[in-house]
Amino acid sequence: MSLTAVIFPGQGAQAKGMGRDLFDAYPDETDEASALLGYSVRELCLDDPRRELRRTEFTQPALFVVGALAYRRWKEESGTEAAFFAGHSLGEYCALHAAGAFDFGTGVRLVRRRGELMAEAAGGGMIAVTGLDRDQVAGLLRQGGFGTLVVANDNSPEQCVVSGDVESIDALGKFLQAREVRWVRLRVSGAFHSELMRPARQEFGRFLGGVALGTPGTPVIANVTAAPYEAGATASLLADHLVSPVRWTDTVRYLLDAGVTEFVELGGTVLTKLVERTRATHRRPGGATDLGSTTFRERHGLRFAYVAGGMYRGVSSPELVIRLGRAGMLGFYGTGGLDLMEVERGIKEIQAAVGQDGPYGVNLIANHDDPASEEDLVDLLLRHHVRTVEASAFIQMSPALVRYRATGLRRGPGGAPVCDHRVVAKVSRPEVAAAFLAPPPDKVLDRLAGTGAITAEQAELARTVPMSHDVIVEADSGGHTDGGISTVLLPSLLELRGRVEAERGYDEPICMGLAGGIGSPAAVAAAFVLGADFVVTGSINQCTVEAATSDVVKDMLQDIDVQDTEYAPAGDMFELGAKVQVLRKGVFFPSRGNKLHALYHHYGSLDELPDKTRTQLERTYFRKPLEEVWADVVARLRATGRAELADHAARQPKQKMALVFRRYFGYSARIALEGRTDDKVNYQVHTGPAMGSFNQWVRDSPHASWRHRHVDEVGLMLLDAAAAHLREFAAQHTT
Repeated sequence: MSLTAVIFPGQGAQAKGMGRDLFDAYPDETDEASALLGYSVRELCLDDPRRELRRTEFTQPALFVVGALAYRRWKEESGTEAAFFAGHSLGEYCALHAAGAFDFGTGVRLVRRRGELMAEAAGGGMIAVTGLDRDQVAGLLRQGGFGTLVVANDNSPEQCVVSGDVESIDALGKFLQAREVRWVRLRVSGAFHSELMRPARQEFGRFLGGVALGTPGTPVIANVTAAPYEAGATASLLADHLVSPVRWTDTVRYLLDAGVTEFVELGGTVLTKLVERTRATHRRPGGATDLGSTTFRERHGLRFAYVAGGMYRGVSSPELVIRLGRAGMLGFYGTGGLDLMEVERGIKEIQAAVGQDGPYGVNLIANHDDPASEEDLVDLLLRHHVRTVEASAFIQMSPALVRYRATGLRRGPGGAPVCDHRVVAKVSRPEVAAAFLAPPPDKVLDRLAGTGAITAEQAELARTVPMSHDVIVEADSGGHTDGGISTVLLPSLLELRGRVEAERGYDEPICMGLAGGIGSPAAVAAAFVLGADFVVTGSINQCTVEAATSDVVKDMLQDIDVQDTEYAPAGDMFELGAKVQVLRKGVFFPSRGNKLHALYHHYGSLDELPDKTRTQLERTYFRKPLEEVWADVVARLRATGRAELADHAARQPKQKMALVFRRYFGYSARIALEGRTDDKVNYQVHTGPAMGSFNQWVRDSPHASWRHRHVDEVGLMLLDAAAAHLREFAAQHTT
């Protein structure tokens, strides 16, 4: 069935002579508008004798009248009922009137007052930027330090408008010019759709309080939310409209996803081109959006059942997480190895971009050496109301993790538990999966309730829900890995899930996703065929523009194949023999890491090392004497409040050796992130064969270069191609 959306343009669509045939066709409405405005709207639009049509306080009423009358004529002549309405900025008032939220006279009074208030808000300016999308423009604003400027209009994947104070707008023009970015200064009186409109918003909010506004009878997609107006929300959304961005690109995407095939623009022609630009890059539903679990998508507010796991030391950067969230996917900010101040800055940046309750998550990695730091991170997450965490490297349920889960529990209207804190657990072993599928341990809950860390009611509710409603089954992958085989591990844990749900009778279903080896459309398709509710990528995301690792590392990763990885000891679990999968091609780290582990097991102390071996370590591994390395270790431990560990290791030669050897693993990861070219052979780069698989898939395309790989586009490419793969497979096997 073909669906039609009627759309209305905003300021900038005005032109002398507009509405000529409409004023003659609807004289009563034209006279009504003129009486309410106190001047002839016909004269303004057709003759503009006082050159007022470009002034905001006159432009907005004129556009509303022309748009409203154009809709009336279209409906009479076409006999068509629109399935949706939308309008760009001022055009949203035409859309609301057409949908029955208020009558014609009320609309005229609204836009007259709106135009007056916006015209009074002087002191700002706006710049239109072409050839770049919203995220690219936002990146330029961050790069240039333009903290007071905002992307006010996201018009299409190739056009945005920036708004803010005049001084910063002037400087931005020069900044863009120097980078050969196309831009044009808009002839407007203020910084529309920015915080500089806050006084106007407050006054307009008071005005709206005295106006009778209804709920649209036909869905109107709001600029503020890019979603339909909800019942009773008309006044608040129109007030927020003045200070919030116009999300036109997302609005068009919403309509396309809803099945709209025809867009009818009334009152102008500027929006039609913007719609076509968005349509040209849009992925239609019925494919990628239908893959995976609806429950999982709805639980996390996603369009796609696609997750990007958190990567150590912020490689999964705020920029990466934001880009995924805006595309309707879930990304986790990689906090491992970052200090709390840096983590806090990242969380604030993400929340400012996608909202506190938007689609994003933060990695929470178990800290077996320093549980206090785990508690500190949970405190930070709670302070900033982070609703979703990715729990990594947990062997058992720690008090900090349980506290995070339990403090997000409350009773719903019917008494059932509501989970405001989501723990997405990453597991690779059945016994760990079982712990996450069970409620938190009673002993931990009792201890937390006894100390007042959680309430008695939260402890009671926690006994009725699993630690995690969402579990990532991690097969062999880059970074920490148990080398599990996806076709063995996922089916086994799906069976475990079925047994647990049958035994416990949880109110909410448990979702399981697959990670490890997801680097091609066939792998994505296979994961869903195996029964995964969602897919999780990792390695491939660090070779994207948004990943916060060095360009040198990205250059190396884009050229590897599936055989170019190897296992090495994990630095954070060195003594336990845990493994990480890392890049082998072009580096010595895997062999050197394994040699250090062998030396640790063969010798009892650093003093027992043969002279030749010691010399080799100092010259090629650490590039300094081992005693200096030990001094660095001690200084670091004391600086981080772990002086007791340093003192204990000084008396235990074996432990001292382990701490010194661990230092190499930290150094090798750091120089890779920094892109130091003087010691590339010691780079430690976590990656799995999926990286090589993806490289092979895009080998003959522009995406062969990481500079053309954006994390959201990579996800959409994989999902679209996987959906096509499954359709073709089904067609071939249909009898």
